[in-house]
Amino acid sequence: QVQLVESGGGLVQAGGSLRLSCAVSVRPPSINTMGWYRQAPGKQREWVATSTSGGSTNYAHPVKGRFTISRDNAKNMVYLQMNNLKPEDTAVYYCRGWGTSGDYWGQGTQVTVSS
Repeated sequence: QVQLVESGGGLVQAGGSLRLSCAVSVRPPSINTMGWYRQAPGKQREWVATSTSGGSTNYAHPVKGRFTISRDNAKNMVYLQMNNLKPEDTAVYYCRGWGTSGDYWGQGTQVTVSS
Protein backbone atom coordinates (compact mmCIF):
# COMPACT_ATOMS: atom_id res chain seq x y z
CA GLN A 1 0.00 0.00 0.00
CA VAL A 2 1.32 3.41 -0.93
CA GLN A 3 1.69 5.83 1.96
CA LEU A 4 3.02 9.36 1.96
CA VAL A 5 4.22 10.88 5.23
CA GLU A 6 5.21 14.52 5.52
CA SER A 7 7.53 15.99 8.13
CA GLY A 8 9.51 19.14 8.78
CA GLY A 9 6.76 21.64 9.46
CA GLY A 10 6.85 24.03 12.37
CA LEU A 11 6.83 27.62 13.52
CA VAL A 12 9.26 30.06 11.93
CA GLN A 13 9.62 33.82 11.77
CA ALA A 14 9.08 35.72 8.56
CA GLY A 15 12.22 35.58 6.44
CA GLY A 16 13.19 32.20 7.80
CA SER A 17 13.47 28.81 6.13
CA LEU A 18 12.04 25.33 6.51
CA ARG A 19 12.60 22.10 4.66
CA LEU A 20 9.66 19.74 4.29
CA SER A 21 10.16 16.07 3.60
CA CYS A 22 7.81 13.48 2.16
CA ALA A 23 8.55 9.81 2.61
CA VAL A 24 6.89 7.50 0.11
CA SER A 25 6.52 3.98 1.50
CA VAL A 26 6.22 2.28 -1.85
CA ARG A 27 6.51 4.12 -5.12
CA PRO A 28 5.09 2.20 -8.05
CA PRO A 29 6.93 3.08 -11.25
CA SER A 30 3.72 4.53 -12.61
CA ILE A 31 3.64 7.24 -9.93
CA ASN A 32 5.95 9.55 -11.76
CA THR A 33 4.78 12.97 -10.67
CA MET A 34 5.23 14.31 -7.16
CA GLY A 35 3.94 17.58 -5.86
CA TRP A 36 3.31 19.80 -2.89
CA TYR A 37 0.04 21.50 -2.11
CA ARG A 38 -1.10 23.68 0.77
CA GLN A 39 -4.30 24.72 2.47
CA ALA A 40 -4.59 27.83 4.58
CA PRO A 41 -7.40 28.26 7.12
CA GLY A 42 -10.67 29.08 5.41
CA LYS A 43 -9.20 28.63 1.94
CA GLN A 44 -9.18 25.92 -0.69
CA ARG A 45 -6.22 23.65 -1.14
CA GLU A 46 -3.81 25.07 -3.72
CA TRP A 47 -0.98 23.72 -5.76
CA VAL A 48 2.55 24.79 -4.77
CA ALA A 49 5.09 22.85 -6.82
CA THR A 50 5.49 19.79 -9.03
CA SER A 51 8.37 17.53 -9.99
CA THR A 52 8.12 14.99 -12.79
CA SER A 53 10.17 11.86 -13.29
CA GLY A 54 11.68 13.54 -16.31
CA GLY A 55 13.24 16.16 -14.09
CA SER A 56 11.06 19.13 -14.84
CA THR A 57 9.76 21.33 -12.04
CA ASN A 58 7.04 23.93 -11.88
CA TYR A 59 6.02 26.40 -9.22
CA ALA A 60 3.01 28.44 -8.34
CA HIS A 61 3.59 32.14 -8.83
CA PRO A 62 3.47 33.08 -5.11
CA VAL A 63 6.37 30.75 -4.27
CA LYS A 64 8.50 30.94 -7.40
CA GLY A 65 12.04 31.96 -6.56
CA ARG A 66 11.60 31.13 -2.86
CA PHE A 67 10.65 27.43 -2.82
CA THR A 68 12.51 24.51 -4.40
CA ILE A 69 11.12 21.03 -4.93
CA SER A 70 13.53 18.12 -5.20
CA ARG A 71 13.38 14.36 -5.08
CA ASP A 72 15.60 11.43 -4.25
CA ASN A 73 14.14 8.52 -6.17
CA ALA A 74 16.57 6.04 -4.65
CA LYS A 75 15.25 6.89 -1.18
CA ASN A 76 11.64 7.50 -2.27
CA MET A 77 11.80 11.00 -0.81
CA VAL A 78 10.49 14.34 -1.97
CA TYR A 79 11.52 17.65 -0.44
CA LEU A 80 10.33 21.21 -0.41
CA GLN A 81 12.93 23.79 0.58
CA MET A 82 11.16 26.98 1.59
CA ASN A 83 13.18 30.18 1.94
CA ASN A 84 12.22 33.75 2.74
CA LEU A 85 8.97 32.57 4.27
CA LYS A 86 6.09 35.00 4.60
CA PRO A 87 3.08 34.98 6.93
CA GLU A 88 0.88 34.20 3.92
CA ASP A 89 2.75 30.91 3.51
CA THR A 90 1.08 29.70 6.71
CA ALA A 91 -0.85 26.54 5.83
CA VAL A 92 -0.99 22.80 6.10
CA TYR A 93 1.33 21.42 3.44
CA TYR A 94 0.48 18.17 1.69
CA CYS A 95 2.59 15.84 -0.40
CA ARG A 96 0.96 14.21 -3.40
CA GLY A 97 2.06 11.48 -5.78
CA TRP A 98 0.10 10.47 -8.85
CA GLY A 99 0.23 8.56 -12.08
CA THR A 100 -1.57 5.81 -13.95
CA SER A 101 -1.75 3.60 -10.87
CA GLY A 102 -3.42 6.11 -8.61
CA ASP A 103 -3.46 9.38 -6.77
CA TYR A 104 -2.02 9.49 -3.26
CA TRP A 105 -1.91 12.16 -0.56
CA GLY A 106 -0.16 12.51 2.76
CA GLN A 107 -1.80 13.70 5.95
CA GLY A 108 -0.12 17.08 5.90
CA THR A 109 2.30 19.04 8.05
CA GLN A 110 1.60 22.44 9.58
CA VAL A 111 3.75 25.42 8.65
CA THR A 112 3.22 28.62 10.61
CA VAL A 113 5.08 31.81 9.75
CA SER A 114 4.95 34.60 12.31
CA SER A 115 5.34 38.24 11.36
